[in-house]
Amino acid sequence: MFNSFFLSDILLWVYLAAACCYIFYMALKKEGIGHLAFALTIIGWIVNTAALVVRTIETGRAPYANLYETMVLLSWLVVMGYIAIELKYSKLRIVGAIIVTLAFLAMGAAAMLPYRYQAIEPLIPALQSNWLILHVITTFVGYAGFAIAFGIGILYLLKERAERRGKPSFFDRFPSSELLDDLNYKFIAIGFPFVTLGIILGAIWANYAWGGYWSWDPKETWSLIVWFIYAGYFHGRMVRGWRGRKTAYFSIIGFLAVIFLYWGVSFVLPGLHAYA
Repeated sequence: MFNSFFLSDILLWVYLAAACCYIFYMALKKEGIGHLAFALTIIGWIVNTAALVVRTIETGRAPYANLYETMVLLSWLVVMGYIAIELKYSKLRIVGAIIVTLAFLAMGAAAMLPYRYQAIEPLIPALQSNWLILHVITTFVGYAGFAIAFGIGILYLLKERAERRGKPSFFDRFPSSELLDDLNYKFIAIGFPFVTLGIILGAIWANYAWGGYWSWDPKETWSLIVWFIYAGYFHGRMVRGWRGRKTAYFSIIGFLAVIFLYWGVSFVLPGLHAYA
């Protein structure tokens, strides 16, 4: 049956094929494989878009109200960000080996969720608000920026380690460590203000829905922890002059905290945000 789940199943395989092509491209450096990988990524993003549109039609609302829907949204945003990278920096195609793999993993995680986290159900009263779209979209744009920075941070550490050894290696084909460090910073600089805005909008929404701006709900608390990690990144970079490995580690640790915020808190620490 043609529905959003059917499209998501197709999307999972398209992103897997694209990720495998990027990995082969990274290993073999064959431009034909690279072009195929990018074409599959574009096709996947189109299917991803269709999945969100169909889900919107099926639900009659914005499709960002549960774990499953927001994973589809996150993959869409991450891949869109990567497409922008490849269109501007063709030499950064190797980055797709990690970024598109992250999109595949997001869709794989969505597919493995228990049915209650995927089902199309009426929204609970707290979610029946236009604040839902504003809060979720801004937050997930930020998460997407952090996800891309995470992937770039991993590549930076591999490249920088190879450069320190000073011997010819497989990592010579990676973009320069300076470019990777710069892109890592740029995507965190994109993500941080969006996450900040998402927290502010969430507080306003909480006051509207529950009569208070902040309740120290587990997800609220962890969102603040994530915010402080990335604030520490900017403090270190701008005030203390951190570059390279230190900031790459920050981007990796920060995104791992995001993963716990979204998945760990949802399943381990119940609270007002148990639905998401």
